[in-house]
Amino acid sequence: MAEVPRLLSTLKVGISMYDLLMRCPLLTWVLFCAIVQWRGLVQYMDIMNRLPLDYTYAIHIAMRLSTIAFLLLLAAAVVLRTRPSNKAKGLEPRISALIGTFITYGIALFPRRELSLSLELASTVLILIGSVGAVVTLSQLGRSFSVMAEARQLVTSGPYRFVRHPLYLTEEIAVIGLFVQFASVWTVLLLAIHIAFQLRRIHNEETVLTENFPEYAAYTRITARLVPGIY
Repeated sequence: MAEVPRLLSTLKVGISMYDLLMRCPLLTWVLFCAIVQWRGLVQYMDIMNRLPLDYTYAIHIAMRLSTIAFLLLLAAAVVLRTRPSNKAKGLEPRISALIGTFITYGIALFPRRELSLSLELASTVLILIGSVGAVVTLSQLGRSFSVMAEARQLVTSGPYRFVRHPLYLTEEIAVIGLFVQFASVWTVLLLAIHIAFQLRRIHNEETVLTENFPEYAAYTRITARLVPGIY
């Protein structure tokens, strides 16, 4: 019988190491993206320092900085998040989460469009609004953040008082801003696939949260899913 506590302790350490290893790929990717964004910001500032400055310069700098802040906050959330108390069953929720998260990066692989000043500004402002909103939402979500459909702690404060999935909403605003810069038939298809999988992720997450938190059903009755008064 004395071996049982030792076995349980060893098992707990093994599970913790597994959980840590599972965080490494996402953490590596997020930090890589943050470094790329920082290098892009430095290059942009170097180019703009040789040109006459205008108001779009400040907006673009703010957009880049907010994106970097979001990525660094996301990295911290990946490291510090608690272990889930419940997860979605089966393979589909995991596939949906991965496709919904990463397919948007494919948009930037297509040729960039030549935009008018007004469209360029609109695109930058959308990315800025989405990035800032994502920073605010992620700071509220904290250690409950997850990519997969998992339950940790039910967050209903901050932007979650108004919509159940503000992080998805703010990310979509930024993605639409990115899409404007690369708009084509193929990127429309990628965007449509991305939105479809994001909606599936929402369904999977709400299923897990409903199973794990008895109070979640009452919360859904007083909040919108994404846009108050619409959806």
